[in-house]
Amino acid sequence: MAEGHSLLEEDFCCPICCDIFKVPVVLKCSHSLCEECLREYWSTQLVLQCPVCRKECSADEPTRSLAFTNLCENFKHRKGTVSAIDVCAEHDEKLKLFCFEDKQPICVVCYTSKKHKDHHCAPVVEAVEDLKAEMKSGISGLRQNLQILNKSKAEFELLAGTVKDERQNVEKMLRQEFDGLHQVLKEEEEVRIASLREEEVKKYEKIKKRIETLSSEILNLSMTIQVFNEKMDMDEITFLQNYANNQYSPAKYLLPEPDIISGIDTAKHLAFLNLNLRAKMSELLKDPPLLVTLDPNTACNKLVVSEDLCSVYYVEQKQAVPDNPERLYVGVLGCQGFRSGLHCWDVEVGDNDNWTVGVVKESIERKKLLKMDPSCGMWSIRFISGKYRVGVKTRKELSLPEKPRVIRVQLDCDSGTVTFSDPTKGPSLYTFTDTFTGTLFPYLNTASTICPLRIS
Repeated sequence: MAEGHSLLEEDFCCPICCDIFKVPVVLKCSHSLCEECLREYWSTQLVLQCPVCRKECSADEPTRSLAFTNLCENFKHRKGTVSAIDVCAEHDEKLKLFCFEDKQPICVVCYTSKKHKDHHCAPVVEAVEDLKAEMKSGISGLRQNLQILNKSKAEFELLAGTVKDERQNVEKMLRQEFDGLHQVLKEEEEVRIASLREEEVKKYEKIKKRIETLSSEILNLSMTIQVFNEKMDMDEITFLQNYANNQYSPAKYLLPEPDIISGIDTAKHLAFLNLNLRAKMSELLKDPPLLVTLDPNTACNKLVVSEDLCSVYYVEQKQAVPDNPERLYVGVLGCQGFRSGLHCWDVEVGDNDNWTVGVVKESIERKKLLKMDPSCGMWSIRFISGKYRVGVKTRKELSLPEKPRVIRVQLDCDSGTVTFSDPTKGPSLYTFTDTFTGTLFPYLNTASTICPLRIS
């Protein structure tokens, strides 16, 4: 709007609404603004700043100037008497119609002339009503976009704190494990902690930059909405003239939703007993079996993984956890995945009255409820409502003479079998036979607060 102003008129214009000051106030940085504009602008900010120079301010800074207010009112009065903007310059008739083809207000004489023959025209009042309705729809889209950005910012702020907490928890566990192995593993310990901290720094900086970007986008979008709202308060002819100059297009300010950033790769840092490390530890550990632990980054928001990564607890209240790509909608995965060989682990179910134990494909749909079906990438056994069920399409029930307190899972990737058994009794409870492709992960889930599930 300011492009057509003279220097004198620009001196009387608020930098926020771009209109002549209404109740002007002055900040300590000497910048003047409308009192209402400044109050609305500050209502969207966490830190009070001057909208022009970004200098921090206090709530008691704005000072009214009676002399400057009078000057603005006098200038506004003089400006209104200079020329009538609602009169046709060509025919000296009142502008009563709006031509949608030419996007300009016209008089009745213009409407009957050849220039506007067969053009779609409407009375000014109707045209303003239709165009403002169109503009409101666009502003509604901007508000929705603003809500999405605010939500994303809140999630990234949560993720920033979670990444730091995860790093601290993982570092604590790393130190406990390496202390047990003394000097032999000291060098490996420091290397892994350095890698963990490097990942934290990279992700924390990335998240920090994302938050800063979102803050800037939120500020700009808030100011854009405010400017559009101010423009809608203009007199009808000015509104239509500005509309003809393509100044009203809220849709072009829509911003894309931010990409997701994952948290700390816990599984990578805690996989002490991988092949490379076991080769270094072979003399001390004599090639021990690979331990199965749980990955907290995959746990749904109603499951809590213990610090030793061996137990999982169910809680009624949803946990505030980042919605990272690897997190499940229901359940939790093991840290270790298997593509070949024979693997076995025991899950202590105890008196838990609602549990699921099995293996799943790495490629499962993680943000949806998993179906207990091999065709969906899940081989499992479940105990619920006093009944044992096998995860197949027919929902087969198992009749067991005694309630097992431990479920042993044996995965043979090469022969394509998953066997569930009670190690205290011997015979298997059920065996799946299939052809496995890709990586398979241990899977646990519970919806009971009686006791946790524990990998022993």
